[in-house]
Amino acid sequence: MLEAQDQHGGPFVGRAVTAEALRRGHAVTPVVRDLARHRDLPTAVRGDVTEAREVAAIVRGHDAAVNAVSPASGPAELARLDLDPAFFVRASDALIGSGVPRIVAIGLFSNLDGAELPPAPFRAFAAAHAAGLDRLRESGTDWAMLTPPATLLVDSPRLGQYRLGTETAEAAASGILSYADLAVAVLDEIDNPTLHRTRATVFNNA
Repeated sequence: MLEAQDQHGGPFVGRAVTAEALRRGHAVTPVVRDLARHRDLPTAVRGDVTEAREVAAIVRGHDAAVNAVSPASGPAELARLDLDPAFFVRASDALIGSGVPRIVAIGLFSNLDGAELPPAPFRAFAAAHAAGLDRLRESGTDWAMLTPPATLLVDSPRLGQYRLGTETAEAAASGILSYADLAVAVLDEIDNPTLHRTRATVFNNA
């Protein structure tokens, strides 16, 4: 079974992962903050990924959790958000403490080794995201972080293929990727794991 963690900022990722999971015959539980905004997801439940008790109750019996969480609904909202610097740490802690066997998280391109510093309004978000990654690294949990390129395509078709790179930005800097193929990579890392306690870029060539 699969649990997809998703909140306001990651609906494209969460929906793509949910669709790919269902395509493969998985039982999936999308977790959202506002059920009214996701009425087309009949198995969705309300939850907050930073609340440890909620997360533990929701993930019970699941084989994996996908963390595609964001504290805002888009770049404009994110730029003016008064972000809790521990947001992603709390999310990582809740998932780690839930006992779920496998966590696949979505990474941030600007946090890759060699990536350019993000614009000033987004640096607090990048730092908080990096702190969440550090918490995963400190844990004994089996996790993987897949980091797409800066260009993610909403309406591009599912090709069913992608490339995996390293933790550096160079290879993926000119790459592109659809949300659908990011979801393919996520589900591949659940069905047939190749990455353990590390992150990697995922992209197609431009």
